[in-house]
Amino acid sequence: MSTASLVPLPIVLPLFGAALSVVLGRSRVAQRVVSLAVLAAMVVVSVALLIEADREGHVVKVAGGWSAPLGIALVVDRLAGIMLVVSTIVLLAVMVYAVGEASQGQERVGFHPLYLVLAAGVSASFITGDLFNLFVAFEMMLAASYVLITLGGRPDQVRSGMTYVVISLVASTLFISVLALLYAATGTVNMADLSVRLAEVDPGLRAAFSIMLLVVFGIKAGLFPLFFWLPDSYPTAPGPVTAIFAGLLTKVGVYAIIRTQLLMFDTPEWLGTTLLWVAGSTMVVGVLGAIAQDDMKRILAFHIISQIGYMILGLGLLTVAGVAAAVFYVIHHIIVKTTLFLVAGLVDRRAGTSRLSEMGGLVRSAPVIAALFAVPALSLAGMPPFSGFLAKFALVDAGIDADRWVIVAVSLAVGLFTLFSMTKIWAGVFWGEREQEPGRAPQSGGRLGSPTLMVVATGALVAISVAFSMWAGPLHELSLRAAADLMDPARYVDAVLGVRP
Repeated sequence: MSTASLVPLPIVLPLFGAALSVVLGRSRVAQRVVSLAVLAAMVVVSVALLIEADREGHVVKVAGGWSAPLGIALVVDRLAGIMLVVSTIVLLAVMVYAVGEASQGQERVGFHPLYLVLAAGVSASFITGDLFNLFVAFEMMLAASYVLITLGGRPDQVRSGMTYVVISLVASTLFISVLALLYAATGTVNMADLSVRLAEVDPGLRAAFSIMLLVVFGIKAGLFPLFFWLPDSYPTAPGPVTAIFAGLLTKVGVYAIIRTQLLMFDTPEWLGTTLLWVAGSTMVVGVLGAIAQDDMKRILAFHIISQIGYMILGLGLLTVAGVAAAVFYVIHHIIVKTTLFLVAGLVDRRAGTSRLSEMGGLVRSAPVIAALFAVPALSLAGMPPFSGFLAKFALVDAGIDADRWVIVAVSLAVGLFTLFSMTKIWAGVFWGEREQEPGRAPQSGGRLGSPTLMVVATGALVAISVAFSMWAGPLHELSLRAAADLMDPARYVDAVLGVRP
């Protein structure tokens, strides 16, 4: 079997697993086995696809017996392969965490099939070769996330979930409208074909399409000033759901921005400048919002916004080094942010709250949880020798090479404020003494502070983030190769339009 035959599997496997999970709905154990087996298989397939994409440049599968652009093209290049591997690893780790939490009687009906549908939507977003199927992939994710974000049915969850639903529907409506306009102007929605045909469109119209897609995906990524829905929506969801939303879903939006802007448009200098202004504003607003919070989950939620700014900074430089730094930063952030929200779930369980004023002293009562927080927190703040320092160093180096001194200064200042907010969490949660009693009774977690599987899953992601630092050289070289492909869209176009079914 050729490697190209593996391309549909990251979509097909979780959909098949979701259907099987529904059939086995009476047995929670069987559902867990199916979910873990499917996600483990996805990791293996994703690694195989990344290896082949790195060797060949692109792995393309055209479905339905039709050649692109008429046929449905599924494409794995280096960027898509990287995103597949990182996302499937995180999806598997969070599922292990969820199984550990479920062992304490906290599993909800329908969690497993919905989670697998979400995984299928994430994979489809990365490997689809046309914008309409990207829309379909987003809707798969959103349909699952609408339910996942309100699991439990608490009033605050439903209220925040409604905000998420409304904003997502607005973004989806705008997206399908842009698709209709693109098709009317070019006669295609295949991204490789659009790369060719948009070059023949009036420059003003092309710029309008670029901005409209930036707005659509900016809502999903949480860019300034389109982020207002995020801080209220994510922290109220169940722990595993919050972790996967925070760590992964916003990065799907970032991926879509990078893919469409570099492949379909000629990225003029004004666009780069616009992206840098957006990146700087996103970083500053996010970190200031984090500093103002007294809730661990809300602090981390605002940091999602802030850190998205760093990724857009790399794209806005419009250089191979800048784009490579953005890709490198995305890898780091998916792992670290997911880990931090898993730790927040452990803290919430152990302390009975996530408010800083109602916690304290966990470094003595739950030292394992404290250690699991320290590594990703220092990494997020950009402290050496952790992955966040290496990712920010790559961005700063690329910014200096491009003579973008102002945005470099902003990124460094935001890094200091990020460190301050992480020390605020440390002082409030782990070191200080509680100022008032929590709203819920704390749950005993034994010697590890929480159920074993929950701690093991979190520890595994901490270990991966440390391994990221140790293997930063090869990972950055891979990011550079991915960036070189992105900055030369002709490679993607030739690979997709030259394939015959």
